[in-house]
Order: sequence, then C-alpha cells, then structure tokens
Amino acid sequence: MLRSKTVHTIRELSTQGKSIRAIAQETGIARNTVRKYLRGTPIVAPRPKRGSKLDPFKEQIRRWIRDDHLLNCDTMLERLRPLGYTGGHSLIRTFVQPLRPPRHGQRPVQRFETAPGEQLQFDWGEFVYEQDGQLHKLYGFVATLSYSRMRFVCFRKRCDTATLIQCFMDACEYLEGLPLAMLTDRMKSVLLEMEGREPRWNPQFADFLAAIGVTPRVCRAYAPQTKGKVERSVGIIKQSFWPGVQFTDVADLNRQALAWCDQRNQRIHATTGARPVDRWAEESLRALPQGFAWARYRLEDRQVTVDGFVSVDGVLYGLPASAALTGRTVQVSVQHQTVTIWAQGQVVAQHAVRTVSGTRVEHAEQFTGVAPASTRPTAPTPVGHQRPAPVPVRRELDEYDALCGVTRQEVAA
Repeated sequence: MLRSKTVHTIRELSTQGKSIRAIAQETGIARNTVRKYLRGTPIVAPRPKRGSKLDPFKEQIRRWIRDDHLLNCDTMLERLRPLGYTGGHSLIRTFVQPLRPPRHGQRPVQRFETAPGEQLQFDWGEFVYEQDGQLHKLYGFVATLSYSRMRFVCFRKRCDTATLIQCFMDACEYLEGLPLAMLTDRMKSVLLEMEGREPRWNPQFADFLAAIGVTPRVCRAYAPQTKGKVERSVGIIKQSFWPGVQFTDVADLNRQALAWCDQRNQRIHATTGARPVDRWAEESLRALPQGFAWARYRLEDRQVTVDGFVSVDGVLYGLPASAALTGRTVQVSVQHQTVTIWAQGQVVAQHAVRTVSGTRVEHAEQFTGVAPASTRPTAPTPVGHQRPAPVPVRRELDEYDALCGVTRQEVAA
C-alpha cells in the first residue's frame, strides 16, 4: 500500500494531463500500481503511530487508577512532573477518559451564592487507609467559605460533638475569622431532631455557637446539594488528595492536608474564575475571641484512672502523684500536638501527642511517693455476729390473765 502523500502525488500528476507511463517514470512506481490508484480507491497505508511523551508513564497511571482509584488528571499531572513527564494535561485526559467508570445520571440544580463573610459550610467524610494489610478508617472534616471557596481539611479518629467543635475552631483559625452563619447537614452532633418546624439543636454545639456569635443552619432533608460547595470539596479531596497518600501518623497526615489546602487555595476556581485566596480578602470575617474565652471550648472532661492516667484517643497520659486526682474528673485539650490536662482551672500536666492507640505515657512524677500495691495496708474486713436463737418459755394461763387484769371467775361467768 502507498502512503497518502504518494497517492495525492499520482492524482495530481494525472490532473495535469500526464500519462500513466509518465507518472510511473516520475514517481518510480510500477505502471500497474499507478493505474490501480487512478481507477479505484484502494486502502491507503495507515500512518505509523508516533511515540507519545506519555508512553513511559501509562503503566503508572493504570496503577493509580487500579490500586488507588485516582481519576483526577490535575493530580496525576502534579505527580508525573517529578517523574520526568514533560507533556501537557490533554494527553493525560485523553488517555484516562476511556478508563473512567461509567457515571450515573445527575439532576441539574440551581447554584446559590452568598455574600462575603456570610456562610461557612462544613461536613465529614470517611477515608479508608491500609496499614499492615488491614483497612482502617479516619474521619475528614472539610470546611469551605461559601463566597471565596477557601478550603480547610483536617483528619481525626473521632467525629463526636467535642471533636466537631475542635475541628470547627481549627478551621476558623486557619481562615482567621468567624462567619455569620454555618451550614451543614442534619448530623446528630449539630441537630438532634426537628420538632415540627423548630430545630432542637445539640446543646453542646449550640452553646458553643451562641457564645461565639455564629448562627447554626442545616440543609433540607435529602438535599445534600444545598451545601454543594463543601460536598464538592469532599469529593475533590477523595479524588485528588487521598488516592495513594502516604503518612506516618495523623499529625503527619494533617500537615500534608494543610499544605494541600494552601496549594489549592492559590489556584483559580472553576466557578468564580478567581483564586480563593484573592476573594478571601473580601470576606471580612469577624475576629476570633482571645485567651481563655476561646481556648475553653477545646476542653473535654476525662476521668482519671486508679493508676493516674487519662485516656485521650486511645492513648493513656500520666499525671503527677502530687495532684492526687485519682478517680476525679479533669479537663483535657489537644492543640499544636500537645495534650494539656487541667484540674480546677490549673494546668497539671502536658504531653506531646502520641498517635498509636494503646500507648502509655507516664509522667516523670507519676509514682513519686506512691507505695507499691503489695505494700499497702489492707482495708479492715467487715465482720458479722452470730447469736444463739431465743428459747421459748412456757407459762400458765393464769399469768396471762393477771397481766390482762382478768380473774378466772370472770372468765367462767
């Protein structure tokens, strides 16, 4: 078969009035071949495929899709650059498109925008990771400022009300201010139930928001798109940040998450057409409370064990023996990778955060002056008393008559 360029040359020479013999002599092709291409439309030889800049990395992309379920082309581009890829985004997108799973149909929704500083949306997401061949789960707290689209994400082992408050505080500190209102779905840590049209808020979370002046709001039932900005952020984190992420502990994971947020907040947002960090300056968020008025909401109640430990996220932290807090309730706060233990408004111990459940962190003075259990005096043993049973006494009937003031003659009458 001839290449298309040669076929075009034969036909061009024929239109110039040259004979088959002349064309064969000029092109060096047999006359029968020239005659065949002038009379019919034989198949043209396909062009040999040129090598692509993406070829050395296609197997790596297949592994990402197969093992990590990574489908975000922007993230692939970021990860391929250090490996030596010099091509563009379109090559990756074209290669990945047929490898994507089929998408389910979606209903269109009307986008709702808010004014600067008006609203912060947040939600939880479940994230699965592998450790020593076993699958485990973490909870990701994701917050998004509705106007600027500034994102924040952190990961925790729990998602109870106390943890939600701490994550909300971390988000406000990252965003450097308080919004007028917050919006989330109907999680029990925020909303207990609806009594008619009146919400019955979780009292712990409601007291926290009332104290800092933030109005609680929840989206309509079965309508998660009401908080679509944070819903989209959770999806992006699962598609872009999480696939294949490697971390040593939760603290390391949160450091990577913050770096990812810093990077993403510098990119142009597809909806607003501006960088979130630029629109962030227009939010004019309210200032955070200062001192103990803010820090007190990080405190959680914990009971001290008989051997002087406090449990926080599955880790036991010791207290000094001089505090004499065995069996009592103390307050615990976790911030900046430090566990602080309070009792009656005073700090009694501080420890660096440990992330491996089951770890015991002793205080340097935890057992100072404490005698071993084997040398402690035993408590007095309770003693009972046994007494002989009373012996019945037989008496004459006259004695009972006398006691009652009755004579035998009166009884006979």
